[in-house]
Amino acid sequence: MSGKIHLCRAYDLKDGAKAPGAHLLVDRIWPRGVAKEDLELDAWLKDIAPSDDLRKWFDHDADKWDEFRKRYRDELDEASDAVEEALKWVRKGAVTLIYGAKDEEHNQAVALRDYLNEKRD
Repeated sequence: MSGKIHLCRAYDLKDGAKAPGAHLLVDRIWPRGVAKEDLELDAWLKDIAPSDDLRKWFDHDADKWDEFRKRYRDELDEASDAVEEALKWVRKGAVTLIYGAKDEEHNQAVALRDYLNEKRD
């Protein structure tokens, strides 16, 4: 059985919002201004986040979105242990991928959700 993959900004959880399933932070760096106790994480999957070089290159520029997704997918293809760890959570049930980006449509959690949905069994 696989669960649904939800997305939520870390800052929304900080403000008391609830998110379903296991809470997985998928940023390489901790969201600025968020206390660790505010997120109530089940796991922090740093290794599944985009590399520093890719993150800095993308810089949340929507014009680079398609190329970012391609490059991030290439990185994920090479990060089989991190991907498998995330998929284990998904196979257990619902998960929420937590991220810090302001743009809710063009961020690594969106790309990761799509990738994991393709890879789940």
